[in-house]
Amino acid sequence: MAPSPAESYSAHRRRTAHPRLAEFVGTMTFALDPFQRTACQALESGHGVLVCAPTGAGKTVVGEFAVHLALAEGRKCFYTTPIKALSNQKYADLCERHGSDAVGLLTGDTSINGDAQVVVMTTEVLRNMLYAGSSTIDQLGYVVMDEVHYLADRFRGAVWEEVILHLPEYVQVASLSATVSNAEEFGEWLVAVRGDTTVVVDEHRPVPLWQHMLVGTRMFDLFGGETKDRELRIDPHLLRHTQELQRRHVPGGRRGGPPGRRRNGPPGSRDRGPRGPKFVPPSRVDVLHQLDAAGLLPAIAFIFSRAGCDAAVKQCVRAGLRLTTDDELDEIRDVIDERTRSLPESDLEVLGFWEWREALERGVAAHHAGLLPAFKETVEELFVRGLVKAVFATETLALGINMPARTVVLERLVKFNGEAHVDLTPGEYTQLTGRAGRRGIDVEGHAVVLWQPGVDPKQVAGLASTRTYPLRSSFRPGYNMAVNLVQRVGTTEARELLEQSFAQFQADRSVVGVSRRVDRNTEALEGYAESMQCHLGDFAEYFDLRRRISEREKQLSRQNRASRRAEAAKSLERLRKGDVIVISSGRRAGLALVVDPGVEAMGEPRPLVVTEDRWSGRLSVADFSSPVEALGRVKLPKHVDTRSPKSRRDLASTLRDTGITAPNGRDRKRSDAADDAELAALRRAMKAHPCHGCDDREAHARWAERHERLRSDTEQLRRKVSATTHSLARSFDRITALLAERDYLSGDEQQPLTENGRRLTRLYSESDLLVAECLRAEVWRGLGAPELAAVVSALVFESRKEGAPPAVPSGAVTDALQKTWSLWGELEDDERRHKLERTREPDPGFAWPVFRWARGETLERVLTAGESAGVELSAGDFVRWCRQVIDLLDQVRVVVGKNDPVGASAEKAVQAIRRGVVAAGAV
Repeated sequence: MAPSPAESYSAHRRRTAHPRLAEFVGTMTFALDPFQRTACQALESGHGVLVCAPTGAGKTVVGEFAVHLALAEGRKCFYTTPIKALSNQKYADLCERHGSDAVGLLTGDTSINGDAQVVVMTTEVLRNMLYAGSSTIDQLGYVVMDEVHYLADRFRGAVWEEVILHLPEYVQVASLSATVSNAEEFGEWLVAVRGDTTVVVDEHRPVPLWQHMLVGTRMFDLFGGETKDRELRIDPHLLRHTQELQRRHVPGGRRGGPPGRRRNGPPGSRDRGPRGPKFVPPSRVDVLHQLDAAGLLPAIAFIFSRAGCDAAVKQCVRAGLRLTTDDELDEIRDVIDERTRSLPESDLEVLGFWEWREALERGVAAHHAGLLPAFKETVEELFVRGLVKAVFATETLALGINMPARTVVLERLVKFNGEAHVDLTPGEYTQLTGRAGRRGIDVEGHAVVLWQPGVDPKQVAGLASTRTYPLRSSFRPGYNMAVNLVQRVGTTEARELLEQSFAQFQADRSVVGVSRRVDRNTEALEGYAESMQCHLGDFAEYFDLRRRISEREKQLSRQNRASRRAEAAKSLERLRKGDVIVISSGRRAGLALVVDPGVEAMGEPRPLVVTEDRWSGRLSVADFSSPVEALGRVKLPKHVDTRSPKSRRDLASTLRDTGITAPNGRDRKRSDAADDAELAALRRAMKAHPCHGCDDREAHARWAERHERLRSDTEQLRRKVSATTHSLARSFDRITALLAERDYLSGDEQQPLTENGRRLTRLYSESDLLVAECLRAEVWRGLGAPELAAVVSALVFESRKEGAPPAVPSGAVTDALQKTWSLWGELEDDERRHKLERTREPDPGFAWPVFRWARGETLERVLTAGESAGVELSAGDFVRWCRQVIDLLDQVRVVVGKNDPVGASAEKAVQAIRRGVVAAGAV
């Protein structure tokens, strides 16, 4: 059907108003969604953009249009991503679209065609280029910040804000984010620091997501229609069924038995009688069979454990599960051969290659950070091509990698966060289930939660219906950032730049309401001051005397209580077994017999007593308002069992038979207040004040009390505002003070950095200052390549589990590590004194494996040596840590120069480590 004249005119207007977009759309195989078109039009009109949309909605189209604009205009475009795997994936996509000559890749360990017009890179690489003043920035026209919500990441989030703040004004930024609930706030900050920015928010999922719960062998819809208020209503059939199962089964408990105290409940709670057997959820193989039968594959099953993912794959293989056809099997083998060609034959056995290959041929795989990069990339390609039908993954897969599925399965709604088992947040649930539904392939996506006793469908509904989560900045200044800022813009401008961060923007906003309360309180204080005015004199002065009298009385009372407590404690220390004493106050007031004095070497005495009414227990100083004295003594047997009712009865009878009676009264010590000269002087001054004789004195005093309470509250609010505003600048001041002490900052405005400071500008490590201190103190001098790799590894490696200290190579490595530790201890002391976040303690857990690898030993020997040294490493972990060691060694080489002995060792160490599986799989 031909378009109407109005539609033709509208299309013509769009083409002429945005010709580049018209060109771009002409290359696409699908029509743009309204939010994509709006964002692209804003970019072509010269604006920055922030695009917030659900996973799978097609945000990257906007990033690809920025690439198209750069190529058309002859300018550069940097496409930044948070992780190397996503950079690799985006590089491959853009090469396919624009050709490998036009596209480059820069990550921590890979450099391909870095001078290309379009360069894909990790965000850290761009940050480093900005600090280094790279000339490449001069031709830069566009920067795409994919997954910009990573700025909330606790460890790496600061990098995104650094880049946004440091990019020249002429660079247009296209920020792509998952759906966040405070997109407008983030957009306002971007406008404040980058100028004109268009915020485009789209909450519509292009592929609808259906929520389910799998209860045993039955699949239920989570929601069953809407309420009158148009809120989603939980399926009543699901509720009834799960409630019935909950009654019949014990979550992980016993299999019936006589009624009595519950084994899993608190003391005193009782079962209502026998229950059915423990609920057994369907096996992973059964779940996949059900999904396959319902046409819901391919699927990603999220298991929050690497070991759990690997175990799930083994279960499927052992059960003989096969989800692939013969044709698919041939294709899978071709991809495996292509992707793993560079792996050394000798290492295949130790890598578990054949077991991994068999699982892939059956259509199942694991995906987690412990996998070898080549294995992980193979799984990703096979899954995207629809050849692997089920992937068991940790949550890291949800972070950016383009691996959508038809269905996402959640076995549990609890994960271990490194410290404790915690419930999934709505944001995490949304991120995970957002993988379900492939645009252009699936009509709808499906999220399936496995039910087991203790899982409430209402909890799942709460997670599923909360679509958004707020973006919170994790930005904070560090040592490397500080010296780079001082070098580029000077100390004063650096402080101002930090105050422009999103972190400070949010902090300031958080106290906007508090500031308003301060203003309102200040107004009210003026009214109170007017109401308490007295015609006889200065009532504020008079009230201050009353306040000081009250405070002095309280102070003396506290002193009296402390003195009495000290005296009581001393008297308790003198008690002996068999003494009869009087408990002067409280519920146990009366005579008591000391069974055990309870005197400990450290701490106050806690005598064990029996009272006349047969109560037994330990007393403390708090039970005595004055010193206690023994009124008599009773001879007691050597062993007295106060837990026995008969024994307590006999002791109480013995106590009564002594004939000792509690005194009717007790001497009261004269209060210190009666003899206190300061208090007496204040009272005389109050009585002599003119306002003391005012008939309305108490009315004025009530207004004065209100004024004082409000003044105190307002001061607290002011302190809160003061502590929040300028907080980053104050942290920066503490950092620069420490750096000046340690000779990294000179104090000279013309040359603000010392030689040490200039070195620190090029060290981008979590332990940047410690690395700089080690280089300055030359504690690594004289180390060979394997030894230097072992020592440097302690500054990047972080054990996943706490345990006994691992063994380390003896000799030079041990000596250098001890010196490194010593420097860390001195640095930590300084950080504590300056109230700064502490540098992480060196962790030598990777020293033996990387030492042996750099020495040329086989992968099997290295991994075995790691286990014998007390460090469990998967092949994937080993490669990942090796690459991080290489990254830091490269930085050391650049900082000191390869002609320096340490620089020369660093260069040799990099060459020695970058071999075999460590070199394989890199793009």
